[in-house]
Amino acid sequence: MDRKQILEALNKLAEYKGKRKFLQSVEAIFNFRGVNFSKPENRINLDIVLPKGRGKENPVVVFAEGQTIVEAKKAGADIVFSKEDIEKLKNDKKKLKKLAQKYEFLAVPQLMVEIGKNIGQILGSRGKLPKPIIGPVDLAIKQARNRVRLISKGRYLPTIQCIIGTENMSLEDLAENLETVYEKIKEKVQGAHNIHKVYVKLTMSPPIKISTEKD
Repeated sequence: MDRKQILEALNKLAEYKGKRKFLQSVEAIFNFRGVNFSKPENRINLDIVLPKGRGKENPVVVFAEGQTIVEAKKAGADIVFSKEDIEKLKNDKKKLKKLAQKYEFLAVPQLMVEIGKNIGQILGSRGKLPKPIIGPVDLAIKQARNRVRLISKGRYLPTIQCIIGTENMSLEDLAENLETVYEKIKEKVQGAHNIHKVYVKLTMSPPIKISTEKD
C-alpha cells in the first residue's frame, strides 16, 4: 500500500469532517480473501500500539502492589486497584462489566494468577485480560492509552475494522497509523495478496477505498 494512495483516500474524507457535534473517529476496514477464518490459527487477535496515538486515548486501569501503586498513580493511571480490590470486583460483576466496556487493563505479573482466578472469565470473554507490566510503568500506561485491538468476528466473516485516529489528526499521522496496522495484519495473514480491499471512513461517513499493491 503506497503512502500517496493512503493520503488521497484520507483527503477525500475532508468533506465529511466537522459536520457532527462530536469528534469523529477515523476507521480502517480490511476485507480479506483466501483466508480460512474457520481455522483457529488464522483468526486475527492483535493488539497494536498506534505510533501517532488514537486521538482519543484509552482510559487505563492498573492492578498493582507496593511501590508500583505509587508509580501507577504518578504516571496518571485512571484507576489503580490493589490485590484486595480484586476480590471486591469478583463480588461486584456489574461494576466489573462496566469497567471492561471502557478501560484498558494492566497488571503487575505477580497478580496475573489472582486476576485470572477471580475475574478472568469476565475480562477474558471481552478481550480485556490485563497486559502484564514489563518495564517502566509509565511506558506501559502510555502504550495502553494508544492501543487498538483487532479481533476477527466469527469464523466466516472476512472483514475487520479498527480505529486509526480522529478527524482532527493530521493526514500524515493517520497514514502512519494505518500503515502500522496494515503491516501487522499483512504479517498475520501471510501476505498482502490475502488483503482484498482496504477502506477508510469517519464514524458517520461512507467508506473510501484505498488502492493496494499486491505482493
